[in-house]
Amino acid sequence: MLPTLEAAELPADAIEVGRIADAWGIKGWFKVLPHSAQPEALFSSKRWFLQAPGAAAGVFRLPIREAKDHSDCIVACSEDVVDRTAAEALRGARVFVPRSSFPTAGTDEYYWVDLIGLQVVNREGIQLGTVRELLAAGPQTTLVLAAEEGGVAIERLVPFVSAFVDSVDLAGRTITVDWQPDY
Repeated sequence: MLPTLEAAELPADAIEVGRIADAWGIKGWFKVLPHSAQPEALFSSKRWFLQAPGAAAGVFRLPIREAKDHSDCIVACSEDVVDRTAAEALRGARVFVPRSSFPTAGTDEYYWVDLIGLQVVNREGIQLGTVRELLAAGPQTTLVLAAEEGGVAIERLVPFVSAFVDSVDLAGRTITVDWQPDY
């Protein structure tokens, strides 16, 4: 990794949002492959945390001067990365951003990372499981629930659409749905 970058620890609320793919141009810009199709967190945060790949693993704070969309990736620059050689040294680094620096979600909009781990219950109060992950399935997102019934691990899929989701209570860590256990 670059010796000019400040060593740091990952913030407690750090979320991995992308990976540095390569240098871009000759003036120290670099390409970032975001993990999201809507990478607003990369644009809103002016400080990224990089975890170096491989044996040189370490965490470094990288102040970001500018980040913008470019074709199928994001390109960014920092005053601490002054030329192509320095940008190439970042290749493979994982990019983390504090969750607290994400833009505020709109009404009835949620970050997937905030939904993972929430309990899902139906209108009758029956526990359906815990959100393990989310799937982008065509025009809708689907909640993947992990549950246990009779000592057997099961998986449920619930479309995350208003027709089935009554409410999301982030503070209460629950999602209420119009869904039955045998669907």
